[in-house]
Amino acid sequence: MIIDFHTHAFPDGLAERAMAQLAPAAGDAFRPHHDGTLGGLLRLMDAAGVDRAVVASIATKPAHAGPILDWSLRIASDRIIPFASVHPDDGEAVRRVEAIAAAGLAGIKLHPFYQRFTVDEARLDPIYDAARANGLIVLLHAGYDVAFPRDPLATPAATARVVARHPGLKLVAAHLGGWMDWERARADLVGRPCWLDLSSSLEFLTPAAARDLIERHGARRVLFATDAPWSDPARTLARLRALELDPRQEEWILSANARELLAEDAREAQAAPPTPNQVPSS
Repeated sequence: MIIDFHTHAFPDGLAERAMAQLAPAAGDAFRPHHDGTLGGLLRLMDAAGVDRAVVASIATKPAHAGPILDWSLRIASDRIIPFASVHPDDGEAVRRVEAIAAAGLAGIKLHPFYQRFTVDEARLDPIYDAARANGLIVLLHAGYDVAFPRDPLATPAATARVVARHPGLKLVAAHLGGWMDWERARADLVGRPCWLDLSSSLEFLTPAAARDLIERHGARRVLFATDAPWSDPARTLARLRALELDPRQEEWILSANARELLAEDAREAQAAPPTPNQVPSS
């Protein structure tokens, strides 16, 4: 099984407009590989042999959190794992985190550039605390962003401070801990008790540098991820395999780590019908 832990899609009625706004800002380095729809993502997954994908939405305004949750619940399936979002400026953000968990979703996405916050500022602490208390994963953009000036909103050191302040938080630092800031990620974040995803990273790093980051952090806390539509899953998969990791490490990265983080084995065990020796006698 292959699980892509970081992808994006939009409701069909919004996809064309969203892609028209996002694609020019992304530039030549991030030419889109699908049309922004869920159907486009699924076709891209099929072409690459990806079985399941986390679809991460971003609430760019407080009012977007409710509609994102509604859409996330509609698209959830055996192949799509939706992550909802909350906005730091929303006075109801903690309540919304609780509602997301109560609805059965596994996580939320936060993006400091699109939502205009610094990852370790105090106003985010109640959101991180609520996510931890409710067992939600926080998929956090880390490093710089191609569409914005290089403001220090998501430095590896700041992400490390979040990890230290919130022990037990299931935090995934996207882009191998710091897009276009990998040297500082190696110094300040790698090895901390968080997960790193591979999205939009392997195409910018040498194989030696990528392998070094993965092995220093520990392959048990690294997740296969692409950032589709902004990266091609087939190419990302080929780049991962070109690192020539131990087959066991590769298996962890491709699916085992994601399943463990999502607690899927436990959920399946709870949902499964009892085996004969579990059926109580009459």
